[in-house]
Amino acid sequence: MAKDGLCAIVTGSASGLGAATAEILARSGARLVINYSSSKTEAEATAELCRKAGAPEVLVAQGDVSKDEDCRKIVAAASGWGRLDVLVNNAGTTKHVAHADLDGLSAEDFQRLYGVNTIGPFQMVRAARSLLEAGAKASGRPSAVVNVSSVAGISGVGSSIAYAASKGALNTMTLSLSRALAPLIRVNTVCPGYIDTPWFTKGRGEAGAKQVRDSVIAKVPLKVASSAEDIAQLVCFLAMPASSNMTGEVVRMDAGMHLIT
Repeated sequence: MAKDGLCAIVTGSASGLGAATAEILARSGARLVINYSSSKTEAEATAELCRKAGAPEVLVAQGDVSKDEDCRKIVAAASGWGRLDVLVNNAGTTKHVAHADLDGLSAEDFQRLYGVNTIGPFQMVRAARSLLEAGAKASGRPSAVVNVSSVAGISGVGSSIAYAASKGALNTMTLSLSRALAPLIRVNTVCPGYIDTPWFTKGRGEAGAKQVRDSVIAKVPLKVASSAEDIAQLVCFLAMPASSNMTGEVVRMDAGMHLIT
């Protein structure tokens, strides 16, 4: 049974925003489960960074959150602590398809994106519920679920219609879960705009990713491209006791892109 510090699971934390979030939590002294689907080498590297950052215990769990049995396996990795204080649902996927290209998306594409981006967070919350409730009872404050969504789920923009739809569903699910799980568990969501990570490079190539980055910087009022660390700071705020009275919030962080008319 963990006696001190937060106990947290961060899905999709081998690299990018998930890794940045895990490292910040590690600096606060949290015990962590690092989750990956296929990138074991990156996950182990992130785990080592978290240990060096001060995490007293770091476990690595493989699992595809679209599979319920894998979600239960990921949560089982934390069962030895006897509780969870934080679940960050960061794992996500997309397919880059122009919105006008309706033939570019198949039913299987929608099912895969919904499986990871929407059903996955639900399955993780369901699997972790008892441990999160135990964390709340042990600490005297609600445990925290933080979902990582996207501005695509608010405004219908983004890498594809299927991606935007899956994130919109995640946003409304946040409201449903925040009502259903109170008062022991609070549920909030972060909606980043563009994040300067390898995500766009993998989807569009080096030249395409640079074009997107330069375009974002030119357009947004704050004239910046948000880093993974920028967004991770907000994710961690919503995970920490400082935000204990917040639930059911969908918080946008997009360098002011929504202000453009």
